[in-house]
Amino acid sequence: MALTSDQAAREAQVREPEGSARGGNDRRRSLGRQISHQMNSVQYWRLFLNMALGLTDAAMYVIAGATVLLLRDESYSFYSSRLFFSMDVSVYLLICAALWVWSLRTVGVYHRHVMGDGYQLNMLLIKGMVVCWVIQCALNFIFGFELTLVSLTMAVVSAWLLTAVERIITRRVITGSRQKGAYAYATVLVGSPTGIGRMLHFLAQRRQLNYRPVAVCPIHVHEESGLIRPLTDAESLNELDAQVMKNWGSSLPVIDYEDHELAERFVDAGAQTVMVCDVITRYSENYNTFSVRMESLGLEVAMLASAADTGNHELQVRSIQGTTIITQRLSQYTPFNAFFKRVFDIVISSLAIILSAWITIPVAIAIKATDGGPVFYTQTRIGLRGKPFRMFKFRSMVVNADELKKKLAAETGQSDRFIFKMKNDPRITPVGHFIRRFSIDELPQFLNVFRGDMSAVGPRPPLPEEYARYNQVYATRMLVKPGITGPWQVSGRSDLSAEESEALDVAYVQNWSVLGDIVFLFRTVGAVLSHKGAY
Repeated sequence: MALTSDQAAREAQVREPEGSARGGNDRRRSLGRQISHQMNSVQYWRLFLNMALGLTDAAMYVIAGATVLLLRDESYSFYSSRLFFSMDVSVYLLICAALWVWSLRTVGVYHRHVMGDGYQLNMLLIKGMVVCWVIQCALNFIFGFELTLVSLTMAVVSAWLLTAVERIITRRVITGSRQKGAYAYATVLVGSPTGIGRMLHFLAQRRQLNYRPVAVCPIHVHEESGLIRPLTDAESLNELDAQVMKNWGSSLPVIDYEDHELAERFVDAGAQTVMVCDVITRYSENYNTFSVRMESLGLEVAMLASAADTGNHELQVRSIQGTTIITQRLSQYTPFNAFFKRVFDIVISSLAIILSAWITIPVAIAIKATDGGPVFYTQTRIGLRGKPFRMFKFRSMVVNADELKKKLAAETGQSDRFIFKMKNDPRITPVGHFIRRFSIDELPQFLNVFRGDMSAVGPRPPLPEEYARYNQVYATRMLVKPGITGPWQVSGRSDLSAEESEALDVAYVQNWSVLGDIVFLFRTVGAVLSHKGAY
């Protein structure tokens, strides 16, 4: 049943009593078949795209391996000293290419939500490289091939480099195509008219998320039973019409909610994902039964979650004498990982202090020569679990900058924003403009990292007055040490909205790892060099 202006026909269908006429069910099944026919040509795109990516990745290994062997003069047939057989170099490279693709698949490179990603994909490529290297070392030892470890390592690393470049190109093609609606998962939106409207607006603004709405299913909770029921009144359907047209710009088919055949009808409509917009809340009986019905037919259930949601927790389900117990934890919060991160911070801060001396000493002299004021600016900030500390920075502003802040915040409408930033800030000195542009003013904070007040990577430390205004969710960012660089600094810095920067910081609490911190450090270098959002 499409959203049209034919109100009389629609009202007649939605008001039809259940089981009163077989024609209603027939019409709905006919609708499903029509949509299914339209989707058949595109619902298998992921299979063919992954096949193309896998073959291309294999080709990258063959090219890399052949080049390394030729340059090192090892492009001969390999003889197995243990099993007494010879293998042509081309066959060997093809086998290694297959192992390369298998390794990438094992670490999740070909996962449906990774193929068009950026830094997540790059980290998985590194993991795949390590897995492939270990497997090839084991096989060469088992068979006794006379291939040097240097050549094997160079081949795997070269394959990683070529694959990384290849994936940069393919990622741009995929994300660009998603902006036009291609390479996206057919999605049915389930919720109230208002919730569906909000979700459509969100997806319209972020088409690169690879969800393409193909139908909507309006529902509500029955007040007496507490169960999910379809929306059938004309007023609600009119509102749904208006929400879809306003937030998506075109009509979408409507699928009526049914307890027993809903998943089948979604599948008939060609859907691959079911997006829960509202009404159905997580960890409720309604959600449990709904999700099981969807997932039992291979449908993915998706919903927007709070930044503090339990999405990255390690879950364990145990059944004891008929009672199910679910335990969860964040695996990175262990004594070993805390020790490992502290060692990482000490090493990074020590190297940074020593290696940056060539720039920090001249900057200190220039700041002192500008107006005779102090070289360092120390400020009380809030650290791990609300503990205050004194943070060091090179002074980039006039001496009375703190007094001017309240006045400027009121003038620019940032009185209620946690992070105060403004372009052409009059408090910044000429030297300050230079050191802030290249983030040199942050270098003394490595002293705080070395002392243990801060970490190299983490959410920025707030002022006491900012911390006092945190809500319950945003306050969770203080469960880790504040850092010199972090999520919002490498994702647009001051160009991000307050909501975007806050969500990134809260998400870091659940997702951090030492390997991820290393990625943030590399991304920080790119952010500093690009100057994006630095003011």
